[in-house]
Amino acid sequence: MGSQARDFSSIGVVGLGTMGAGIAEVFARHGHTVVGVEVSQEAADRGRGHVEHSTSRAVRRGKLTEDGAADLLGRITFTTSVADVKDCGLVVEAVVERLPVKLEIFRALDDVVSEDAILATNTSSLSVTEISTATSHPGRVVGLHFFNPAPVQRLVEIVRTVVTEPDVLEDASALARSLDKTPVVCGDKAGFIANALLFGYLNHAAAMFEARYASREDLDAAMKLGCRYPMGPLALLDLIGLDTAYEILDTMYKQGRDRLHAPVPILKQMVTAGFLGRKSGRGFYTYEAPDSPAVVDDALTPSAAEAPRLRREVRRVGVVGTGTMAAGIVEVFASAGFPVVYVGRTQEALDRARGTLERSLDRAVERGRLGESEREVVVGRVTGSIALSDLAGVDLVVEAVAEDLQVKAVLFQELDEVCKPGAILATTTSSLPVISLASRTRRPQDVVGLHFFNPAPAMRLVEVVSTVSTADEVAETARALCAAIGKVAVSCGDRAGFVVNALLFPYLNDAVKMLEAHYATADDIDTAMTYGCALPMGPFELLDVVGNDVSLAIQRELYLEFREPGFAPAPLLEHLVTAGYLGRKTGRGFRDHTH
Repeated sequence: MGSQARDFSSIGVVGLGTMGAGIAEVFARHGHTVVGVEVSQEAADRGRGHVEHSTSRAVRRGKLTEDGAADLLGRITFTTSVADVKDCGLVVEAVVERLPVKLEIFRALDDVVSEDAILATNTSSLSVTEISTATSHPGRVVGLHFFNPAPVQRLVEIVRTVVTEPDVLEDASALARSLDKTPVVCGDKAGFIANALLFGYLNHAAAMFEARYASREDLDAAMKLGCRYPMGPLALLDLIGLDTAYEILDTMYKQGRDRLHAPVPILKQMVTAGFLGRKSGRGFYTYEAPDSPAVVDDALTPSAAEAPRLRREVRRVGVVGTGTMAAGIVEVFASAGFPVVYVGRTQEALDRARGTLERSLDRAVERGRLGESEREVVVGRVTGSIALSDLAGVDLVVEAVAEDLQVKAVLFQELDEVCKPGAILATTTSSLPVISLASRTRRPQDVVGLHFFNPAPAMRLVEVVSTVSTADEVAETARALCAAIGKVAVSCGDRAGFVVNALLFPYLNDAVKMLEAHYATADDIDTAMTYGCALPMGPFELLDVVGNDVSLAIQRELYLEFREPGFAPAPLLEHLVTAGYLGRKTGRGFRDHTH
């Protein structure tokens, strides 16, 4: 073909289910004539119904005029004969995810289209290479993986096989851009980019639920509030369909033999029971009706009567530490009406922390979130001290010093001496075992993890971590206290990473492994996750913000705790840290930030 671009004025779409009809609509909306092929007249009529339904919704929302919708429909021909796509420059197959069916269609297409036409499959989990073997000219076969709903979602994964010709890739990418889509190119591996990274994470969340490590509500709240994800993992599995999720994971596992992709047993059990998620009205959650997004209460829903109560009186709070995190926690408690004593090593450190607190409150005043007089009241509740003994009268102490086990362990021994009986001792550690601090005291039943997220005043999530020794009334008091300071508590056990980091960092590590394998570029992987999964940041952008050294330390903790081969830190991450490329803070990480 050389450099002369193909003629894409006419496009074929085989299979007009939700996905195929959406793809046909996208092409027709951008001026292409479309030949839509279905197995029967009835199925073709259903396909037309999908397009009509979608365009009339766009008209109601003011995204399309009545005339525009009529023109769009006029550009699509509905047929039951594959021969009708003979003049199309591109044919996209969007039938069921079954290899024999797809192979049969590609054999038929190979016989009717011209020899420079591109044949594309919208598969999300089957091998494009295998599909291409049904044709006499596999070099023209490519994966064009649109996301659902195709008219709205901007991402298209363009999947190259080892034989896909370069000009086929170029023409397919240019065509995707002309549809206002964002194409990313990747190799032919189960799950491509978005699903390969997404489903490992979803499977891990299902495993946590299955092990009763955290409740479904807490797992979902943790990722929405802790990572600003648009949906929690279990609600997302319900939306995708547990049968679909099972199939994709199973395919990924069979291809890569990565244990982290082996679908957790509960998925198979739920699919067998007919609990497929929203579409069947019941999955991890129960819905009002099949296909309804409205969640209704069921046996697992926490009742209002079970809302946590303060089983111990908490009137005064102590905070140990003077860093950003400590200052943020002081602000959170003081703003919620608690008198707070914060303890640091030097007067200079105390002044710095007070400065941080006051600047944060000033910003709240500027933004109109706080009145000038309220600011003074909040500041008035806070007292600094360099003597730990000043914590003798507090009901709760929150430790927020350096993430160093030895430093924290010594501090807990001292707090045990100073604090009154019945006072709760809490740590904000994000990666150390809480029990190793509790066991340094004579009151391990009173020790709990309160993992605040940074910046503490803005982030609503707190992970409440119970050890094997934590008393139930202490954990319940900690949860009730979170509600009193305007935070959302999620409960979990004392395992490395708790909920958020244990779900987030293996996913980031998988992204690094994907880059390391030259499977896709950092830019394409970030694009796939922000557009394809609606995440606030792509993995490499996030790694550079968090710091590669911090990420490596957390990943090592997870690997040491779980001994899961898939959690071993990616060598590329180790190399970047060794080279001093830590991310934004050093000016260079996965990307160069010096310009």
